[in-house]
Amino acid sequence: MIMTLLEDLNSGVDNILKTPLDIRNGRIVPSSEDIALANGGSRFYGTILYADLAQSSQLATEFQQRTAAKVIKSFLLCCTKIITEHDGTVTSFDGDRVMGIFIDDSKNTNAVKTALKINYVVQKIIEPKVKTYFSSMRETSYEISHAVGIDTGVILAVRAGQRGSNDLIWVGRSPNFAANLSEIRESNYRSFISDDVFKSLNESAKKGGTDNNDMWEQRSHKWLGISWTVYRSSWWWKP
Repeated sequence: MIMTLLEDLNSGVDNILKTPLDIRNGRIVPSSEDIALANGGSRFYGTILYADLAQSSQLATEFQQRTAAKVIKSFLLCCTKIITEHDGTVTSFDGDRVMGIFIDDSKNTNAVKTALKINYVVQKIIEPKVKTYFSSMRETSYEISHAVGIDTGVILAVRAGQRGSNDLIWVGRSPNFAANLSEIRESNYRSFISDDVFKSLNESAKKGGTDNNDMWEQRSHKWLGISWTVYRSSWWWKP
């Protein structure tokens, strides 16, 4: 008998709910092939970075599609190169946003240095080059900007979807909090990190400049109805 779509959906949800997950503790960022679609899972401690291009809706609607595409491609190219340069793993793209995971002993410091270098690249490379290439960008007040959010914690990776059309999803506070932090738009502040990340940074990622000034400013951020201690920075780090 051929099941209807409704019957198939009911059966699929029942199978997910009644099948125990076979979760193993991992030491690497898993790929889809590492986790069984039906019941697999990998739990590990890692640091999540989200880099999000700001005002992308305005970019997509006020400029030619080819122009918008090249701006987004430039942003994502630079982000992915900097993430991998600092031993991070690029795990997913969502339109104009990229997610990276860091898991080594210096994961928080590496993620923060990545954020500061992305800030340099956006302001010192992408923005001026785009405005040189495209007159439409020079003749507008639109500013190419972004934000990076970072959090650390225990992450559960599972596969979701169906055979032939599935991908990993990342479950835990850190993926969601990092994504939320990357959506903050506050003046010239571009990097936002959780208190847990800040506490684990070495001094090279906390202070900078010839006078060894603090690069991070503490503030309170509301998320899920709770006030969280986070840190923000307007500093950049030249790659």
